[in-house]
Amino acid sequence: MSSTSAPDIDAADPGSWVICLCAAWCDLCGDYKSVFSEVAARYPESRFAWLDIEDQADLVGDLDVETFPTLLIADRDGTRFFGPLTPHAETLARLLDSLQRSSLQARPDAPATRLLLEALRAAPDYWVKVND
Repeated sequence: MSSTSAPDIDAADPGSWVICLCAAWCDLCGDYKSVFSEVAARYPESRFAWLDIEDQADLVGDLDVETFPTLLIADRDGTRFFGPLTPHAETLARLLDSLQRSSLQARPDAPATRLLLEALRAAPDYWVKVND
């Protein structure tokens, strides 16, 4: 697969992946986890995942995370957003609404992003469960 092609996402996948990359020692991330789950319940068309970059280092791979929380939003067209985001429900909701309106243009996924998405599809234990 060339670096300009979209990821190989199964057609049965929901619209997008919303992945929060955090660390257990980060107090801000700890506070954000419930907010992230709350927003996940409002966007059932997307699949949300919470990853600790140290505990799930095998899944995170070579993604470079410098600030917490960092979000990765990707869909079958590529990466829509990758970077730090203020940990507020409305900030995340506005970003997701922009994605749904297709106003955030997709970039081809980096190899590390494709590997993470492939690993997450096979690892539902990390998906945010909103009905528990």
